[in-house]
Amino acid sequence: MSDQQETAEKLLSPSIMEAIPDAVAAVNQQGVVVQVNAQMEAMFGYTRQELIGQPIEMLVPQRQRGQHHGHRDKFHTQPKLRRMGSGLELNGLRRDGSEFPVEISLSPIPTGNGLIVLSAIRDLSERKRIEEELRRANAELDIRKSRELADYQRRLALIIDSSQDAIIGKNLDGIVTHWNKGAEEIYGYTPQEMIGRHISTLAPEEKADEVAEILRHIRNGERVGYFESVRVTKDNRKLNMSISVSPIYDSDGKVMGASTIARNITAQKKTEEQLRQAQKMEAIGRLAGGVAHDFNNLLGIVTACSELLRRKVPDAESAEYLENIREAAKRGAALTRQLLAFSRRQPVQKQLLDLNERLKEVRKLLVPLMGDDVDIVHVPKPGHVIIEADPGQIDQVVLNLAVNARDAMPHGGKLVLETGLFDFDEPFAHEHPGMSAGPYVMLAISDNGIGMDESTRSRIFEPFFTTKETGKGTGLGLATVYGIVKQNGGHIWVYSELGHGTTFKIYLPSAEKKLIPGLEKAEDVLPPRREGVTVLVVEDDSVMRRLTRKMLEEHGYEVVEAEDGNAALAAIASADGKIDLTLTDVVMKGMTGPDLVLKLIESYPQMKVVYMSGYTGELVTNQRGNGMRLLEKPFTRASLLGTLDRALNEEG
Repeated sequence: MSDQQETAEKLLSPSIMEAIPDAVAAVNQQGVVVQVNAQMEAMFGYTRQELIGQPIEMLVPQRQRGQHHGHRDKFHTQPKLRRMGSGLELNGLRRDGSEFPVEISLSPIPTGNGLIVLSAIRDLSERKRIEEELRRANAELDIRKSRELADYQRRLALIIDSSQDAIIGKNLDGIVTHWNKGAEEIYGYTPQEMIGRHISTLAPEEKADEVAEILRHIRNGERVGYFESVRVTKDNRKLNMSISVSPIYDSDGKVMGASTIARNITAQKKTEEQLRQAQKMEAIGRLAGGVAHDFNNLLGIVTACSELLRRKVPDAESAEYLENIREAAKRGAALTRQLLAFSRRQPVQKQLLDLNERLKEVRKLLVPLMGDDVDIVHVPKPGHVIIEADPGQIDQVVLNLAVNARDAMPHGGKLVLETGLFDFDEPFAHEHPGMSAGPYVMLAISDNGIGMDESTRSRIFEPFFTTKETGKGTGLGLATVYGIVKQNGGHIWVYSELGHGTTFKIYLPSAEKKLIPGLEKAEDVLPPRREGVTVLVVEDDSVMRRLTRKMLEEHGYEVVEAEDGNAALAAIASADGKIDLTLTDVVMKGMTGPDLVLKLIESYPQMKVVYMSGYTGELVTNQRGNGMRLLEKPFTRASLLGTLDRALNEEG
């Protein structure tokens, strides 16, 4: 299936396509059909499978194909909306070789994979027949005898009444003289109710001038071609109508009235708006995801650097400038979050919840959902972990992430639900734009499935982005999770690499103070400075590596950097045994952290080792050696220094 066909199926769902009364074909820039509706199959006699992937010219008679191809190329050069009656009358070619007159409208829809043209096709055979009958009837009026007139009128009424469009006759004063069944079905008035009334009965107040202008054109013998307007039904519903009004002449060639042919296009207009909204949401989702991801990374670096500089700037004026930079970065991060969350606002009913107890209830739903081949592990933080949130939203977050995890483990595996309590200090908050210092409850949901590459990981929270097959995912699951987390004042991070599983970490503000009034936060106490102690930092993210180095050096450590396992081995060899502790990421390209440590302990058995990872301890247990410490990302300055201090104090 082509990218454009996938895009067409995403934007033009079957329910939308089938709601349009006309035959509809979506055609790509090369003139190839990528989607059709059932009316298209019925009109041309082909099945959907026979049409999709074929050039649209197969539905045009041979003699007109060259001209049609030229019109199509010109349209793609200057695409714009073209309505019915814009001079686009053609002949259609059915599968059986028969031709019939058609009229088309063209709606260009830009997508990320090129322009798609939505062509609505209307069979004019019935209308041509009716117009011919009307012309013949008008020509015969002067030769009809009174005895033949009644029979003619009955026959004409049968012809007109067979149309589903509203066909209305009126005199030059706008008084209705004829009202067919199509008009009755569309507007709700019977002929007895409308004949003798003014045609303005059908127009809303704001369209009164339009009706008068149409009558003026008719009196001048001018036809009012196809135009779109609004009309009102008997029960006061407003309908979008496609209308054409033509003058009727008597035997002397004098205008005696007008005939109106009107089609209800309300469903079509609504469908077009839905298509444009879907296109808009797709474009905004992609833009918001890309901008927020890249912009927040830049803002994080700006904020972290300003935080580090703040300790080094002695004068008040420079400190004020740095504070302005930090505040601007914080506001920029808030704007990107609002852009991502705007389409997911919903009323919530928050209440105090113990997250551990909530997970016990949700776990009952997960057991049948995940299947027998997935081991569900619940690792609760001892005691109470209190948040203020809507219980249904928390359930939705867990279920959405669990469904994604199940898809990532086609052959079974482990799903880990873990809770924890964290106190994020000011430096940590400064390094993560939009986050406030204070106590947080962590909810971590992990799997040991196939994982994600960087490209997928960077876009997973975008609306409509999905890696699932067409029809098996809306692309809104993780976008919804993101919106709920943000709506509750929380933060979410994802850690994943191909072959190493995935961990989603959600941090929600702790509501324990509301449960126990007067409870105050205990400030983090930093361990003593470590002068002359050398730490090797092994991290493949250059920004994270530099910021970690800064925090360690400000506490007295000497730091050696390495971007991967091989660089770490080279750094240790050149340091001549002066490395006291190695702080290494667990998952890196090439040599992993555990592989690096296995090589290190062979030559330096006394070296202290601390792992750091975005994965939870439960998920990386099998990747670490016994007794090795794990520093979970994201970490604060206090947790970094405290973990290294405890590791250095251990004997052995």
